[in-house]
Amino acid sequence: MDKGTVHDREAADEQHPATGSASAEDAAAGLGTQLVRFSRLLTAYRQKARIESRSGERVLLAKLVRDGEHRATDLAAATFLDLSTVSRQVRAMIDKGLVERRPDPEDRRGALLHATAAGTATFEEYRRQRDAGFARLLEPWPAEDRYQLIRLLSRLNDDLEEFEYARPESGEDPGPGGEQGATQE
Repeated sequence: MDKGTVHDREAADEQHPATGSASAEDAAAGLGTQLVRFSRLLTAYRQKARIESRSGERVLLAKLVRDGEHRATDLAAATFLDLSTVSRQVRAMIDKGLVERRPDPEDRRGALLHATAAGTATFEEYRRQRDAGFARLLEPWPAEDRYQLIRLLSRLNDDLEEFEYARPESGEDPGPGGEQGATQE
């Protein structure tokens, strides 16, 4: 078995023991390496599963289903996507009957987007497929490890989101993962 796989837990535990400590710099270096690796593995999975082309659709549908209707500009900001990308995806989703546009009652010049019943069903199917895949992946993990993974990943996402909103727009600081494309790890 390959080192670090679920089936070779002893080798993985030797490389990354369950307890210990790390300086912020060491943690940043290790996290950077693992996030780049995770991103590449996720991209490979999406390409293999032929779902990469629908990733924007899934993100936008999830936001509309979970949080309700949005203006396109607010949807772009909430999902960290470019407005032109959101506009293109929204047009395609309207054509498929997944999203509808209606006038914004507070500002008739604008429009609110909301998921249709078909959009909600499509989102639920995406989520069911995703959850089933992760359940198979995490089944061999101890329950405590699964819990800690969710807890720590939630904390990381919360901090990244806060960092993203607090970051100055000057472009001086690429922030966490800002040079990901340049990294060869």
